[in-house]
Amino acid sequence: MWNDKRYHTLDYELKKIFGEKTIKLSIDGGFTCPNRDGTIGSRGCIFCSERGSGDFNSDRNISITNQIREQKQVMSKKWRSNTYIAYFQSYTNTYDSVENLRKKFYEALSCTNIRGLAIATRPDCINEQVLELLDELNSKTFLWIELGLQSIHNETAGFIRRGYNLEQFEKAYELLKSKNIRMVVHLIVGLPAESKEQYLETIKYISKKEVWGIKLHMLHVLKNTDLADYYDKNNFNILSRDEYINIVCDSLELLNQSTIIHRLTGDGKKSELIEPLWTLDKLKVLSDIDKELRSRDSYQGKNFSL
Repeated sequence: MWNDKRYHTLDYELKKIFGEKTIKLSIDGGFTCPNRDGTIGSRGCIFCSERGSGDFNSDRNISITNQIREQKQVMSKKWRSNTYIAYFQSYTNTYDSVENLRKKFYEALSCTNIRGLAIATRPDCINEQVLELLDELNSKTFLWIELGLQSIHNETAGFIRRGYNLEQFEKAYELLKSKNIRMVVHLIVGLPAESKEQYLETIKYISKKEVWGIKLHMLHVLKNTDLADYYDKNNFNILSRDEYINIVCDSLELLNQSTIIHRLTGDGKKSELIEPLWTLDKLKVLSDIDKELRSRDSYQGKNFSL
């Protein structure tokens, strides 16, 4: 239905918009997080890596311009394209003064062949002043905002030390929606604090929201995280590849066909990953998802309902 896929891929959508392969360049803007600097907490979410989920980014100590130059060189070994999205990935990328945010975002946009911005943040870091800047950027470039929700269940949120409740997510959602700003929501599969049924409740919730895209992540246990300590002491169940693929396909069937799938499996740095090691073979995971959908004669949205 979407070229050779049974789900609505980001690659498909961006080729339709820009006419060619569009490459995301992961940028570290040098920001921190209220869950790191003591405002909410000091150790971050229980699963978060030391680099704030930006383990494959360039060095935050060099300029945005030079990071983009470096990332282009790296990505040119994989793909030939002249269309790029600058992806501000590490930590919380709306958690700073509006003046500093504007400076860094516009520096990225000034670089050659940057056609848009992707900005990862927390729902509790979207206020009226930030929204005004995002609205300005949205009028000038192709923009999407990534919100880390992970789960709709407040008990789970407490376990992972997320630091905000579902009501705060809904407030940010309404603010961004009011300005027609594209939203991408992150969810985690396999959290030890909840069941498959609870996870699918989150999928059903998101499928009824007007979000532009979604990212699904298998829970990664990484070295030097509090989740690693918890796993060492509790040895909680880690989903097998087959279990994960089954849940992902169930999720795709429940999602609105207009929702763009930005990710179906996460990237864990090999040197830091404790479990699940099967996620290191990303192509195998994606191939098996395709096979499972074919075996079900299924596709994204098959079981979607309002």
